[in-house]
Amino acid sequence: MSDAPEEKPRLSDEDMLARFRNAKKRPACSDTLGMELIEVNQDAMTLKMAFTASEAFSNPTGAIQGGFLTAMLDEAMSVCCIIASNISMTAPTLELKTSYLRPLFPGPATAHARILKFGKSTAFMEAELYDPEGRMVAKASATAAPKPFKRF
Repeated sequence: MSDAPEEKPRLSDEDMLARFRNAKKRPACSDTLGMELIEVNQDAMTLKMAFTASEAFSNPTGAIQGGFLTAMLDEAMSVCCIIASNISMTAPTLELKTSYLRPLFPGPATAHARILKFGKSTAFMEAELYDPEGRMVAKASATAAPKPFKRF
């Protein structure tokens, strides 16, 4: 069971997915990474997310530079925390470790993220990033500090 706050009624997984997909105001970083939320399972605190790795993210070898892979994984884990909190908290990352397993080239990628523990002051997360053939290209673990969501 999660310690995540549930002050307002929780949306169904389908409604949560629709809310994210139909958001009128998305962070620019999500658009830059070509992010699309594909699947949400609030009970399991997991999600699946698609990205489009731009050619502009490539290093001289033609592979996507590792910082962009980490940004994709961080995005997936952060959104997973936001959803786990019923959109009442953000999840600023305190630390993050990424292991790179193989190159990713421009085009589609898929991330699977999960919350291992969502406490009152700390959340522990993991995510993997896969290439179009389903091979894992990177794996990350992170710790975040959930904070009440403030709209500006």
